[in-house]
Amino acid sequence: MRRLLVGRTCAALATALIPTTLTLALLRGHAAGSTGSAGDLGLVLACELLPMLVLLPVAGVLADRFPPQRVVLAADLLRGAAQTTIGAELLCGRVQVPDLAVLAAVTGAAVAFGTPAVRTLVAVTVDAGQRLRLNSRLDIATGLAQTAGPATAGGLMLMVGAGWSSLLTGALFIGSATTLGGLHTRQAARPADGGQPGFLARLREGWTETRRHRWFLANVLGHGVWHLTAGFLLTLGPLIAVRSMGGDGAWVLVAQLGTVGMLVGAFAASRLPMRRPLVGVAVGAAVFALPLTAFGLGLALPWAASAYFLAMFGLGVLSPLWETAIQRRIPQEVLGRVGSFDSLISFAARPLGLAVAVPVATVLGTSAPLLAGAVLVAAANLAALLLPEAWEQPEPATAGGDARREPLAAAARGQAEADSTAAGGR
Repeated sequence: MRRLLVGRTCAALATALIPTTLTLALLRGHAAGSTGSAGDLGLVLACELLPMLVLLPVAGVLADRFPPQRVVLAADLLRGAAQTTIGAELLCGRVQVPDLAVLAAVTGAAVAFGTPAVRTLVAVTVDAGQRLRLNSRLDIATGLAQTAGPATAGGLMLMVGAGWSSLLTGALFIGSATTLGGLHTRQAARPADGGQPGFLARLREGWTETRRHRWFLANVLGHGVWHLTAGFLLTLGPLIAVRSMGGDGAWVLVAQLGTVGMLVGAFAASRLPMRRPLVGVAVGAAVFALPLTAFGLGLALPWAASAYFLAMFGLGVLSPLWETAIQRRIPQEVLGRVGSFDSLISFAARPLGLAVAVPVATVLGTSAPLLAGAVLVAAANLAALLLPEAWEQPEPATAGGDARREPLAAAARGQAEADSTAAGGR
């Protein structure tokens, strides 16, 4: 468990370094052919995002086909190679905007392939009774990395240049790969290639399994709504804070309190007496309606900052509960494919909110989109509580893993036992 935590912390810090490094490198014209405009930056960031979205379903299939530690190893090595190349080109003064776009696309593709595999890696490495604690620690590490990453990248940029920041990023990804690549898992041996269905059949199987879990689809829809509204708040919130809450410092205070709230929530997630985790997941996401309402109504800074703190606390509690629920309720043999749909919605919804917030606000003003978003995020997430599955208490975990398994997993075990008996096994 310790190696898993160290490896993912390295990867989280490396991921947090990338946006600030690219932003400063492009806006300061360190890339040949760069005009220092937002257009260059938008092109590079889009080249990272699009492969991520397109390849996630493919990545889910591979995460279920191959050992997850090997998929993570390959993905992190690929990200490390891409970032190291960017660093070397920046130091040599030869990097071109098209080069950055291609390397950003490689990075995005690697993120796509690594994301579903990480969730599976936790499930096959850590016993069910310890997963909530580990997921909580992983979220704390990610939150700290997201806080430290921009400051670290900016400091390196000022002291030694953007190239060294990219080299550090590459080294962290390689460190993550070497830490996680040799992890011992409890996953059973996979069948020989001859008995495996084709890619499209596996993809259909993953979608069929996804549709079977109403609780999963309901929560993923709700999470997509809050990611979308988060894009609105992160775009319009600073404008409202600067205009009516006291200037630039007001939004800095709100953002810092939000970070603290998220870290406190992630820390508390494994310590709260949460008998019905999916209820906590739904309520944790619905609380995001509070800052949307506060900013939409133009409330005073103390109210808006407190609302954002509570919302991020709720999201901090939500994340480890959600990851643990997926790892407990979804059979391991389809976890990558099912989880990839969750990641796809999350990765797509927030950039969409960021992109359309200003055009919508130009037509409707800043208040209407935020207030409408508050209603939507509360309704979409609390609607999941209408399902009986949300009120089920998870059965106690045994030392060997989950006590409760889904039908597909049970069928797989039964088939494995039958094969063992036929072969003269125990």
